[in-house]
Amino acid sequence: MTFNAGIITTKFVQTKAFYIEKLGFELVFENEFYVLLTGFGDRISFLKPEHPTQAPIFRPVFAGRGVYLTIDVEDVDAEYARLKARGVPMEVDLRDEPWGDRHFAVVDPNGIGIDFVTYTEPGGSG
Repeated sequence: MTFNAGIITTKFVQTKAFYIEKLGFELVFENEFYVLLTGFGDRISFLKPEHPTQAPIFRPVFAGRGVYLTIDVEDVDAEYARLKARGVPMEVDLRDEPWGDRHFAVVDPNGIGIDFVTYTEPGGSG
């Protein structure tokens, strides 16, 4: 079984470019209204809104609030350095949380927060 999150967006081209060029996802499938990407062992897809081939529940555009993604990485420090080198603006700088997360966050073209995290023991780092 595979889980795939999908976002319906008017920023289709910018979103595809961000995930591929900045985050390092790879293209799995694409047509004029849909793109499926893979990265970090998971998949995500993007769909243009109001496409006539789609059922009504898959037509409204994402409203830009109330969604975030978490990408669990083995070495969050290395991922932070990689994305900084690619010019990705940081919404939350790399930090340790008292509950055990070592993480940072970026925002995609749709306003979706993406939290990159390595889980550690509470009070520890790395």
